[in-house]
Amino acid sequence: MATAAAPSAASRIAVVTGASSGIGAATARQLAAAGYRVVLTARRKDRVEALAEEIQAAGHKATAYPLDVTDRAAVDEFATAFKTVGVLVNNAGGALGADPVATGDPDDWRRMYETNVLGTLNLTQALLPRLEASGDGTIVVVSSTAGFATYEGGGGYVAAKHAEHVLAETLRLEIVGRPVRVVEIAPGMVKTDEFALTRFGGDRDKAAKVYQGVADPLSADDVADTITWAVTRPAHVNIDLLVVRPRAQASNTKVHREG
Repeated sequence: MATAAAPSAASRIAVVTGASSGIGAATARQLAAAGYRVVLTARRKDRVEALAEEIQAAGHKATAYPLDVTDRAAVDEFATAFKTVGVLVNNAGGALGADPVATGDPDDWRRMYETNVLGTLNLTQALLPRLEASGDGTIVVVSSTAGFATYEGGGGYVAAKHAEHVLAETLRLEIVGRPVRVVEIAPGMVKTDEFALTRFGGDRDKAAKVYQGVADPLSADDVADTITWAVTRPAHVNIDLLVVRPRAQASNTKVHREG
């Protein structure tokens, strides 16, 4: 098995969006431990500042930057802080509601598209020149298995994740030959503190049922470990797409539940 090369000096800055909790926070911790200076972005200022302090206390480098990825002007201003960036982890996103297409809330669909797709587009466009300037850049798109298969009640989220997958796949075609990799990580069932709770508007009973009977869904750390592994491959190795599910999940609609 190939040994991962250390990040080059020009590419040690890693920007992580949606870093206030879950997969984003876990990824920031792991990339920091791998030698990157992580820049933590999310809307919740208190959360990213607390995480930056935690990472610094562990002897690593971290900076908090409150940011709404759907605010293009703010994203463009954020990008001016850097001459080069080595890694961009487009993790900000999420699901809202589980209504059928016939009764789904258009506002939920719009918000999911803006965060998952346009947020990824905004950061990618703003930082692509900095990633290329590093001479060894990596763009990670954290999509979902929802980007490859539909399921009832998931229309809006599935549509957004399909679009995010297409964004990553198209970008990879368009920048081939330039020193930037495009990596897509597509997790299946991941149990975090907030994903399902947010989806169901804070209804803890509905959120709990998503994972009911599943002994070992993926954790945020599992996905962060996968992202960090892909990022730290030698520069000539591109992990185009990596689908990661818990053993209990064979597809979006086939899950083994005990009891």
